[in-house]
Amino acid sequence: MPRKPKTVAARPFRYNPDGQLLCDAVPLETLAERYGTPLYCYSASQVRERLALFRKHFKRHDHLICYAVKANSNLSLLRMLAREGAGFDIVSGGELERVRRADKRAVARTVFSGAGKTAGEMDLALRAGILLFNVESEQELELLAERAAKLRKKARVALRVNPEVFAETHPYISTGLREHKFGIDIGRAREVYARAAKDKWLSPEGVSVHIGSQIRSAAPFGAALARVRALVEELAEDGIRIRSVDAGGGLGIDYTAQLGAEEFDAAKEVTEYAAALTEGMRGMQVRLLLEPGRFLVAQAGVLVARVLYRKRNGAKEFLITDAGMNDLIRPALYGAHHEIVPVERATADDSQNAIMDVVGPVCETGDFFARDRAMPDVHPGALIALLDTGAYAMSISSNYNSRSRAAEVLVDGKRVRLARRRETIEDQLRFEE
Repeated sequence: MPRKPKTVAARPFRYNPDGQLLCDAVPLETLAERYGTPLYCYSASQVRERLALFRKHFKRHDHLICYAVKANSNLSLLRMLAREGAGFDIVSGGELERVRRADKRAVARTVFSGAGKTAGEMDLALRAGILLFNVESEQELELLAERAAKLRKKARVALRVNPEVFAETHPYISTGLREHKFGIDIGRAREVYARAAKDKWLSPEGVSVHIGSQIRSAAPFGAALARVRALVEELAEDGIRIRSVDAGGGLGIDYTAQLGAEEFDAAKEVTEYAAALTEGMRGMQVRLLLEPGRFLVAQAGVLVARVLYRKRNGAKEFLITDAGMNDLIRPALYGAHHEIVPVERATADDSQNAIMDVVGPVCETGDFFARDRAMPDVHPGALIALLDTGAYAMSISSNYNSRSRAAEVLVDGKRVRLARRRETIEDQLRFEE
């Protein structure tokens, strides 16, 4: 009888016998006491485990895993990934500088995506010697050719094509259709590649595709790669040899899984994803570039907040915390769901749930983390943890209401590193007069 594949836990957070919620081996309460709240906590071991999953399932292919920096751009996290040999997917000159500071050698493993690259950003990337530009428009290609000629540095390029594959996800994070701002219509790509091949300072070496984010079905990824394969075959007929295919990112997670539940099996998700891509690119002798972001880091993170007040307005009850939409905007922006759990597990005597809105202190009705959520009977002073906040959380945080951004810690087993100190009002005012 074949052995059942090992299940990879959804999250690195669990309660110990004393009822303390741990990140790896460290109680979150200890971290909150040391560093204050709101506080982002990330598990390094979880990120490495997810990276290893990708490597295992794509080991039969020449591949490079390029972490999507936009998901979480903390330097400590980038350094750890660089040490593991990961590449990076960037979308700005600022992200390029973060990769350079994390590890100068990793710049050569970096692809530059994004629909609005400036001439200055192109110059930075050309001088740095990045791996590849994922070009998203014909005018961008023209500008890149000009900058490359001026600097006398050849630019390796891939066209990001829109494969017209629908991916069921939030409309704000769907990117693979012609009505989106990203990429080039795949029907025009052959003509654009022909022009690029004639330019002395451009080297068309790849094809790139990215159909969206938080996609839970593997089938659309395979369908997109099948369309790319047809394009690669056409380009070969034109004498243009494609050496790499960038499959983008977008593999989603289950934000609704209960803490400790095994409904979400990361190994199974990557197995199905790898199978779909392998089938889609069948017969292509190319290097496969992958750009996971959310899948690597989202479930490795929590946002720890302290309860300030409980109040009732009519029939409505509110749990007011010291974290706000400036710290975590996903619920307000996308209507995103995050599981919320007490940092100290409820006992049998106080486990009765109450229906309430979990909100922050920001002066916006949209400043909420959950509405009409069944919550344990927590009281002012208690700590709560918002799960799955390792991606698109701190990276989209702001100073709205002149609130200072949270501290971040990276936990690795029993070791704790302050990855970003808490911002102060002096930090905010430094550049103002």
